[in-house]
Amino acid sequence: MSTKNSLIIIAILIIASIIVSAGVYPQLPEQVASHWDANDNVNGTMPRFWGVAFAPLLTILMALLFMVIPGIDPLKANIAQFRETFNAFIILIVAFMVYIHILTLVYNLGYIFRISLAMIPALGLIFAFTGVLMGKAKRNFFIGIRTPWTLSNDEVWDKTHALGSKLFITAGLGSLLTIFLGENGFWLMMALIMSAAFVPVVYSYVLYRQIVK
Repeated sequence: MSTKNSLIIIAILIIASIIVSAGVYPQLPEQVASHWDANDNVNGTMPRFWGVAFAPLLTILMALLFMVIPGIDPLKANIAQFRETFNAFIILIVAFMVYIHILTLVYNLGYIFRISLAMIPALGLIFAFTGVLMGKAKRNFFIGIRTPWTLSNDEVWDKTHALGSKLFITAGLGSLLTIFLGENGFWLMMALIMSAAFVPVVYSYVLYRQIVK
């Protein structure tokens, strides 16, 4: 997806979240729930204004950061090779932030539900698409599995990301299945993600030692 079209979609998502926030603002309590523990109990609140303003502001800052990265990376020519996939990833992240914000608003309007279960499908999708992005990513300093060994060698980068791609896609799809496991599903999802994140790091070191004598 082109950068121009990505910016348009991102703007629409953020503006829509701001409009929804403004529409429900009078109906929200003075202190809104903003954080939940692993058992879906509220363990953090914030004033109503920041409850509706914080997430859109954070989303705008994140989107701007993601858009700036390709232009400041010394290896931006490499990023250009998978820029369309990266643009789609940015849209997905913005959509995820908007989704979480809407869930928070709905919860504070009095519709009580399990936040963790509602988040799992979105998280699974993000993890799976992260795997897709890894499969296309070329060596750079901001996006991907950035260890000293992947950054030092293109072959190590490519093979590490090929493995990371498979692991993250598997973890993402596996996370979707944890919805049916109740409370244990959250911890299984975390185990899948931690494994997908940790194994490629170790693999990159072992591979580097094999390739670079």
